Amino acid sequence: MANDSSQSGRMAGKVVLVTGAGQGIGRGIALALAREGAAVGLAGRTVAKVESVAGEIEAFGGTALALECDVTERDQIERAVRSTADRFGGLDGLVNNAQSSTQRPLADVTAEDVEIALCSGPLAALWAMQAALPLLRERGGGSIVNFGSSTAINGAPMFGAYAIAKEGIRGLSRVAAREWGRYGIRVNVVVPTALSPAAEQFERDQPERFQQHVKRLPLGRMGDPETDIGRAVAALLSDDLAYLTGDTLMLTGGE
Repeated sequence: MANDSSQSGRMAGKVVLVTGAGQGIGRGIALALAREGAAVGLAGRTVAKVESVAGEIEAFGGTALALECDVTERDQIERAVRSTADRFGGLDGLVNNAQSSTQRPLADVTAEDVEIALCSGPLAALWAMQAALPLLRERGGGSIVNFGSSTAINGAPMFGAYAIAKEGIRGLSRVAAREWGRYGIRVNVVVPTALSPAAEQFERDQPERFQQHVKRLPLGRMGDPETDIGRAVAALLSDDLAYLTGDTLMLTGGE
């Protein structure tokens, strides 16, 4: 369980696994959950990154477990779920944030492009959800947060394979919400606009286009991975939004 210094938060005593937790939005979510009192399993392909995030959490008195995990490998996902539950005495929430993809014109999208996107996105989310299901049922319910994308909803050019994966995740989430609601399990989707590593690379490579994009946002800024996205995810995982399921929360600054 989380340390006493974090017990005042709305996630006190809760246990959550976050995939893709070593950087960007995943890191922000993990930090926000830990600040709210959750014990957090941090799953990521690069163990040094998740260990670094675990160190950040422990530095402010939170509780975290770093887990090396390639979400395209089912056995590794199942091991991450099991290890988190074993370490902290159960599981209350799951955040499927990890996703890999390529970008190219739709006419040039390959089967490999689609396979990468699907295996790291909806298929990985499905495996993690299936592994988490019995653990969440043991707790009498819980909350799952999956991730969509405005590029998929809006049909942004160059994001064909990514759009297939992200809209697949939204469909998967709606089905799970309806099938698993009777167990007290809620499943929702977050669509973020935030300073992810991809957004930071975009800013470095094409600063003028990046600034044009930011200016089009009604709120006039990119979201912060921890304070804008992470805290909202904490609300979805907590009892604050206990009657919300099967929905998509647009955290896009009005995009």
